[in-house]
Amino acid sequence: MTDKKKILIADNDEITLDFFEVMLSKLGFYVEKATDGEDALEKIMNPECSELPRLAVINAVLPGTTGWRILKSVKKDPKTAFMPVLLMSEINSAKEIVEAFDLGADDYIVKPFNFSVLLARIQAALRREEIFSALYAQEELLERTEQFNDGLEQAVIGLKNAAEGFVAGIMNASKENSGISEAASIKDKARLLLDTAHITEKYIERSRSNRESLKKRETVPAILKKIYMVR
Repeated sequence: MTDKKKILIADNDEITLDFFEVMLSKLGFYVEKATDGEDALEKIMNPECSELPRLAVINAVLPGTTGWRILKSVKKDPKTAFMPVLLMSEINSAKEIVEAFDLGADDYIVKPFNFSVLLARIQAALRREEIFSALYAQEELLERTEQFNDGLEQAVIGLKNAAEGFVAGIMNASKENSGISEAASIKDKARLLLDTAHITEKYIERSRSNRESLKKRETVPAILKKIYMVR
């Protein structure tokens, strides 16, 4: 698949779709088109799709499922909630605009639009999406590390239990002087102790590696600086 940012344009006007495709393609975007609401929703929400759109520009009025319903569906699903959705409409009404933002729209575009202004809005929405994606990835990494640490804690508990059993076995064998059978049992416990210790060492090694990776990750201010080119 192309490494270009995919943008979905949903409109029932073929001329508008072709215009978007030509203009955005020239600017380095990959444009996916939809002429009705069902098609647009499928291309956004399809779990089998290998690459979902990074941003969607949707006409509020579409055959079948309206842009309003698509907006609601996208923003309610955790998998697509951070996807920027720009709602297009010919209605320049304060009520409509407020309702769009209340439903989670990232912007409201009134037709006819100035393409340069629209492009600036698309790029601004994509920058916000990059911020959310970076923060989300960082949160996922922290969560995985925490889960890993929980596993490490359980391994340490197992190591302590094995060690206690090993020591108890030695003490009992010394008191009873029971010979070969007890010696074999102690040897088994010693093997368990060594196996558990080996597992724990692997946990520790991976944990340290994860912590080092976290240290090397950019901080949120650094991410913001790169995205917005703050000087």
